[in-house]
Amino acid sequence: MEDAPLIRLEQATKTYHLGDVETHVLRGVDLDIGSGEFVALQGPSGSGKSTLLHIIGLLDRPSSGRYLLRGQDVSQLDDDALSGLRNRLIGFVFQSFYLIPYASALDNVLLPGLYGDRPGHELRERAAHLLEQVGLGDRMRHKPSQLSGGQQQRVALARSLLNDPDLILADEPTGQLDSATSAEIMALLAQVNAQGKTIVVVTHDEETASHAKRRVLVLDGRIE
Repeated sequence: MEDAPLIRLEQATKTYHLGDVETHVLRGVDLDIGSGEFVALQGPSGSGKSTLLHIIGLLDRPSSGRYLLRGQDVSQLDDDALSGLRNRLIGFVFQSFYLIPYASALDNVLLPGLYGDRPGHELRERAAHLLEQVGLGDRMRHKPSQLSGGQQQRVALARSLLNDPDLILADEPTGQLDSATSAEIMALLAQVNAQGKTIVVVTHDEETASHAKRRVLVLDGRIE
């Protein structure tokens, strides 16, 4: 029997209600993403691509349809179960970095480890190693305000890898960076993918999407 894909969405919809007004953001999405893929979700603003990423990342639920992660239907799991899965299996990189301003680069990378049971010294060693991998071995004690935008995104990437997740989700990861720094961040994501991680990037930028091995176009809440 063929192995199930890491991610499978079956007729997934997402509808938001505000009073009597219904907004259909996703309209029957079918999507498979296999382990080890590097996929770009492309589309204009309002196309539904970020909502799709949030569902894949267990930050939101489909209104109908099914979402299977590693073959398990996670559509109906309770919040605690979703939180546990998210922390173990998924790392996130966002456009706005979301670093704690008063914490050092090292302490920011350590944040996902607060919810696990690995010994603190092991986590600190891994965090330091990850910062070295992204070229910030000499910036571990620096706070975000002492780092450039590209360096802050490198910290965020290191943070996403702390718990050794299967899946890295990046929502417009180059949106606040210049073209040269964007290329550096995408090259780092390609290196992470080469190590076996599955990468899904949301972007409206052609140059950013060109680093992915497969592109999926999202228009008006549907996969084109």
